[in-house]
This record gives sequence, C-alpha cells and structure tokens, in this order.
Amino acid sequence: MIQREWTVTAEEVGVRLDKVLVGLQQGKSRHQIQNLIKNKQVLVNGIVRKANYVCRLNDHISWEIVDDEKTLEIESENILLSIIYEDDYLIVLNKPQGMIVHPTSTIRSGTLVNALKYYTKQLSTLSGEDRPGIVHRLDQDTSGVMVIAKDNVTHDKLKKQFQDRTAKRVYEAIVLNEVKHDKGVIKAPIGRNPKNRLQMSVVDDGRYAETLYKVIQRYKGMTHVQCQLITGRTHQIRVHMKYIQHPILGDKLYNRKKSALINHQALFSKELCFHHPETNEWQCYGIETPSSFEQVITHLNSKS
Repeated sequence: MIQREWTVTAEEVGVRLDKVLVGLQQGKSRHQIQNLIKNKQVLVNGIVRKANYVCRLNDHISWEIVDDEKTLEIESENILLSIIYEDDYLIVLNKPQGMIVHPTSTIRSGTLVNALKYYTKQLSTLSGEDRPGIVHRLDQDTSGVMVIAKDNVTHDKLKKQFQDRTAKRVYEAIVLNEVKHDKGVIKAPIGRNPKNRLQMSVVDDGRYAETLYKVIQRYKGMTHVQCQLITGRTHQIRVHMKYIQHPILGDKLYNRKKSALINHQALFSKELCFHHPETNEWQCYGIETPSSFEQVITHLNSKS
C-alpha cells in the first residue's frame, strides 16, 4: 500500500474530487478512482467524501493505492549523479536525458531514485516509498535541473512553492516551424488524450495549464525557444507547443516527423529558482546546454 497526499490548488477549486484525483494518479481510470473513493480509501481533510465532492482551496487530500504489481524493494545503485548544489536540506542536480525519475511497475532499476538511494539515506517520504526525495519530475527524455528534498519539512515547503507558482522553471526547446511572435503565453487546459491513453492533450475538461514562451532564434523551418512553466502538468511544454502548431523536434510521442538531427526530444530544463526552505533566500541554479542540443543549434546556424 502506497500513501499519496495533495493540497488543492487555485485552479482545482470547484472541481470534483474524482476528476482531481484522475489528474494526479496517472495510470488509473476514472472508474478506478471512483472505486477508491467508494471504498473509503480517499480522505479530504481527514474526512471521507463522495466522488462528486467539490474541492476547495487548500483542501488536503490523502489516499492509498495498491501497486498493480507485487511491491518490490527498490534497490540502491551506484549510478553517478551530477550534483549542482547540496546542503543539509536539499540536493540540486542535473538529470541526464534517458533516465526515468522513479521506478515503475515494469522498470525497477537505472532510475534517479535508485541512484539517490545509493547516494544518501536522507530523503523525504512524502511522495511515497517508491519516490523518496522526489518533489517534481522531468520526462525520461528531458534532461536538466531538478531539486530533491532530504526531509519532509523541506519537501512540503518546496512542493508548496510549485503549487503556488512562486518557483521559477525555465526550459529551452527547438520546435518545428518559425514561431511568429517574439513572445507569448499559452493558456490551455491539459488532460488525458481520450483517443490515446499514452498522450496528454488540450481538452475542455482538463486541468488549467499555462506556459510562457520567448523566441531565442529563428531558423528556416525551426525556432529555438525558451519556455517557462507557470503550472506543471504532465508533458505540459510538449503538449502546449504542439497545440500552437510548433511540436518539439525529435518528440516521438507528439511529433510524427522524424529527424536525423537528434534522437530524442530537443527539450531540457535550463534553470530552476526557488526560495530556500530553511533560509528563504532566493536561489537559482542552471546548466550548460546539453551537447546533443548544442549540435542541433550549430547545424542550424551553419545552414542559415
């Protein structure tokens, strides 16, 4: 049994409990979530509520789920981590492209969590036994800056900054076609694609999602852009850029056009800023452009 927790954010106010949980609990259908609620495995502020309960700001939702597979011990693995900053409360690191953040029912090794468990015994538990230290995630093919919590107090304070949108998350991407406007904002709700359960999509009943973008450089048929997450929905930048007809180069899930320039999506987490949970000091951490991304830029410059 795995314990999950969530605090209702401003955009979830007025949304049914079952719909909020469907957005939070990937891999579970609405029917499965409703059964979870019916079986009294979901509490709102410590009280059992019905599926149609209308969520209020800062409601504390807690629920228990059973792994579809037999629960297995997550092994620690001696995998090199690229540490940017570390203190007694948190770790900031550069997650490599191709690494999954936490184990799944089918993948139990080679993840960031496996590496973290070998590196330190000090990891928060608020995200569950299978996700120690994990405050937020990056997609498997997205490299870049992440913050890891060493204790539950730190975790809770960091998570609140993501929920309240006070943390700053900046990405860079190469997208298809030439983006017309120098900068803009995309506000479009994101939910599970009803025609493809592996994909997210802009849907009317999705969760509020907002992305800022700014053009760094235009090339013939492509654009180098900076994207800033205001909300943090699953695959948000990839879905939003496709929505405005600028899918990310090399994105095998949302872009059907194959490219010889890069073998994975041209997207990385460039910079992460937040108030330190202990000192309240505003801190920013960034990384150099990944070599595979830089090679594409070099190629595009040579052709322009």
